[in-house]
Amino acid sequence: MVKIVWTSRSLTDLEEIGDYISRDSHNYAMLTLEKLIETAKLIETNPLIGRVVPEVKQTNIREIITGNYRIIYQISNKGFAYVLTIHHSSRLFSNNPAFKKNK
Repeated sequence: MVKIVWTSRSLTDLEEIGDYISRDSHNYAMLTLEKLIETAKLIETNPLIGRVVPEVKQTNIREIITGNYRIIYQISNKGFAYVLTIHHSSRLFSNNPAFKKNK
């Protein structure tokens, strides 16, 4: 069992997702956020549930896909799983601030 830690980036992602969807439907925004959070809770009991993120190719960085979203998390060897970002699948992954390369 691992403890889930939501990074500031992932919390910002949730807020932005909620804000965007609530423009059309507050109820659907709440349902979407609840679904994302509930899906992330699956990591607590089974940290290897997600697949390795293909763009990163590190075995400790994984993703669970739910609906149009990729919940990307990192497993630490100290009993934590850090939710790094919630990424909408229609966006280019290379533009995700959580994984931008510093030039």
